[in-house]
Amino acid sequence: MPSSAAAAPPQELAPEQWCERLIPRLPTVTQALCLQGGFAATGRHSLQGFPLIAKDVPAVNRRKRPLRVLLMGGIHGDELTSAAIIYRWVADMNGPLAQSMDWRIMPVVNPDGLLAKKASRMNANGVDLNRNFPTPGWETEAPRYWQVRTRADPRRFPGMAPLSEPESRWVEDEMHGFRPDVIISVHAPFGVLDFDGPAQPPHRFGRLMLNRVGIYPGSLGNYGGVHRKVPVITIELPNAQQMPSQAEVRRIWVDMVRWIADNVRARSEKDVQAADDSAPAVRR
Repeated sequence: MPSSAAAAPPQELAPEQWCERLIPRLPTVTQALCLQGGFAATGRHSLQGFPLIAKDVPAVNRRKRPLRVLLMGGIHGDELTSAAIIYRWVADMNGPLAQSMDWRIMPVVNPDGLLAKKASRMNANGVDLNRNFPTPGWETEAPRYWQVRTRADPRRFPGMAPLSEPESRWVEDEMHGFRPDVIISVHAPFGVLDFDGPAQPPHRFGRLMLNRVGIYPGSLGNYGGVHRKVPVITIELPNAQQMPSQAEVRRIWVDMVRWIADNVRARSEKDVQAADDSAPAVRR
C-alpha cells in the first residue's frame, strides 16, 4: 500500500517560475502561452508545496445569471495533454457563447504527478486523486474496489480516507465555493466522452464519441454527477503525450461550449442547497 509523504513547505513562485517548470511537460505550450493564460496562485498548494493555480473568466453579459462552468485538467499527472489543452482553450475564449458563461479554470490539478521525475498518474502520496472524492460508502466501497477489481493496482490507490489529499480537497472546495452548473474534466488517452449527471449527454465533441466507461467509488463523475447532481463531462483525449491537431482542439472546444449552452440549465440556490444537504459528510 502506498505510504504517506510529509507535506512540503509552500513554494511561493511567480507565474514565470511555475511556467518554466510546467511547460517542459505540456505539449505545444510555450512560456508565452503559459503566461498569457493569466492563471494565478489560489493560496492552496500541492503536497509538495507547488501552487495550485486557477483563473476566473466572468461572463461579458450579466443581464441574467450566467451558466457556471468548472473546467479542469491534469488530475492525473501522466496525462500531459489533459493539462496542455486547457491552455489552448483559454486562448480561444472570445466566442459569444463562451463569453455568456462564468468560467472557473484549473489547468493542473495534480502538479506533483505532472512534475515527477517520471510523470505519474498519482499525487506525491501515491493517491489516485480521481478515486479520492467522498462518494457515499467510500470507506468500504473504495478500498474493496481497489483490492478486488484492480488487484491493488498502485496507480489506482484511492487513499486512506476520502479527501485525504490537498489537491482533492481543493477541487471539492472549489465545487462548494463556485457552485458550478457543469463540470468539465479532461483526461487521456481513451479517446471518448464520458458523462454523469442530470442532463442530456453529448453525442460527440470533435471526433470524440460518447462511450460511458463506468462509475467508480471516489471518482469525480460519481461524486459530482451522481451524488451532487452536477453534470460532469469527462473528456478523454486520444493520446496522453501528443496533442490533437489544432483544428481538432478547436472542434472539441466549439462542440463543448455549444452543448453546454443547449443542455445545461443554471442551478437555483434551492438545487445547490439540496445537493449540499445530500452530499456525504467528511471529517477533515
